[in-house]
Amino acid sequence: MTNIKLNVLFKKMQKDDKKEVLMFHVLSDELPHADELLKMPGTISLLTVEESEVESLGAEFVSIQRDNKKTVLKFNIKRDAEGKVNKLYPYAGSNVTLGVQPSQMSIDEFYDGDHEGIEYSVDGDGNVSVPDGQLSLDEEDEDEPKLQRVK
Repeated sequence: MTNIKLNVLFKKMQKDDKKEVLMFHVLSDELPHADELLKMPGTISLLTVEESEVESLGAEFVSIQRDNKKTVLKFNIKRDAEGKVNKLYPYAGSNVTLGVQPSQMSIDEFYDGDHEGIEYSVDGDGNVSVPDGQLSLDEEDEDEPKLQRVK
C-alpha cells in the first residue's frame, strides 16, 4: 500500500454527536500524489499526523476539493473511544505532515457496530425471528426497578 505524505495546514476539527470531522488544506498549485489521492474519496484511510504521538487513525476519506489556491481534504472519524482525536487538537491551525494510507477496510466494516440492537431476520411473510439467547419483549431485567402507579 502506498503511504502518501503531504505538508498540509491542519485547518479544522469539528465534532458532532456521531463523528469528528478533520479538514486539511494543501496550499500549493500542485498536489503531490494527485492520481492516488483522487481515487481515495469514499474509502477508508489510515491517517497519521507525524508531529503527534498518535500512531494512526482509521477515517472515512469524505472528499477532496480543488481550486486555484488550495486543495481541501476532508475526513470523518467515527466515535473516538480511545481519545486519539483529542490528542490532535493542539496541532489544529498549524502546518503538519499528514500521512494518508489506503485501508483494506470497507465503509460498511468501518461503521459496523455503531448502533446497539439485537440481531434478527425477516422472512418473506414479514415474520421476525430472533436468535436464541437474546432478550425478547416479554422478558424484563430483574435488576431494574419496577415502575408503580401512584394513586
